[in-house]
Amino acid sequence: MKELVVQIAKALVDNPESVEVKEIQGDKSTILELKVSDTDRGKIIGKEGRIIKSIRTIVSSAAAKLDKRATVEIIE
Repeated sequence: MKELVVQIAKALVDNPESVEVKEIQGDKSTILELKVSDTDRGKIIGKEGRIIKSIRTIVSSAAAKLDKRATVEIIE
């Protein structure tokens, strides 16, 4: 999951070297904390949050195949 979020985020931002993802594992769920530079935060969120919603949908679908749950949070 972590690699998936890193790959998507690096493709969207201007500073791909600033992309960091921290993975917090639970029994059935995983929280992925995405951190990008301040200037790229808007590109990850998108208009009305559409891009981050899409990222969350993709990650949820990939996690469902593994019989888990996953959420993506943006850390400021």
